[in-house]
Amino acid sequence: MIFFLSILPFLMILFYLLLMLYFVIDDKNIFYKYFLFPTLIISIYLINPFSIFIIGNELSFFSIIVSCFMIEFFIQKAANGEEIYLRPIAGINAMEEAVGRSTEMGKSVLFVPGISGLDQIDTIAGLTILGHVAGMTADYETDLHVPVAVPIVMETAKEACKEAYLKKNRTDLYREDMVHYVTDDQFAYAAGVNGIMLRDKPAAVFYQGKFYAESLILAETGNSIGAIQIAGTGSSSQIPFFVTACDYTLIGEEFYAASAYLSGSSEMIGSVKGQDYVKLICMIFIFLVISISILGFLEISPFSEPDFLNNFFRINKI
Repeated sequence: MIFFLSILPFLMILFYLLLMLYFVIDDKNIFYKYFLFPTLIISIYLINPFSIFIIGNELSFFSIIVSCFMIEFFIQKAANGEEIYLRPIAGINAMEEAVGRSTEMGKSVLFVPGISGLDQIDTIAGLTILGHVAGMTADYETDLHVPVAVPIVMETAKEACKEAYLKKNRTDLYREDMVHYVTDDQFAYAAGVNGIMLRDKPAAVFYQGKFYAESLILAETGNSIGAIQIAGTGSSSQIPFFVTACDYTLIGEEFYAASAYLSGSSEMIGSVKGQDYVKLICMIFIFLVISISILGFLEISPFSEPDFLNNFFRINKI
């Protein structure tokens, strides 16, 4: 009862804000789904009737609730056809330029999806970008070569290319051998792809996927033949090599955001936008914690009290 009385002012302010939002928001479905419902969940957690929740880790509970509903909100906005702004990424804009250059020079486009399987998110993101590149090669009637190192990736890449050519109504240009298996050995695969580059001399080379020590070997060979190279990977240890040898590099989360944007999927685009706002909230909390820590270091009460941060955020008090 005492705990309930202590949070009563907070609940009254919360419901007052909800009442204001009810009259401000025109779409009542948005109000019920993204404001009223999560507020009721949080209120039930705070009141904790019949002790159905374990009190002591409120920050984690609130963070999960806010994150889930925020991401769902932007996914729904994208699904309703509303424009979701994502900042321009130079690597995406350069893709059409690279394919256009290949067409003008009468040369092929080489797409390297890395050496990992579908258990790696980088490979899945790379195959999404492959579908976009295949659509452009269908428009420009340019040859596309996709050497792969994993059989299951080969089948998935074939389906991605076939779907892209079908969407462009250019199934006559699609060839089964444009996606072909090389080997599953790391450096044998790198040697095989280097041989393709030196023989065919493609005008554009895409490295989109999960890469390891072979990244610099591939990128140096592509640089030596004068191709436009666009790389993208989430492997932080390989990004410096791609930045050095390639013309454009999708670094870390840019790679995942690019695949989401190019897929055109409302779930992917909305989730990227929602995650950005979650990260913004995290940055605000980081700034708040740093500020409180500085005030505590300066011995300003009550911030200098022992375990003030833990008590303030109710962290790990189970």
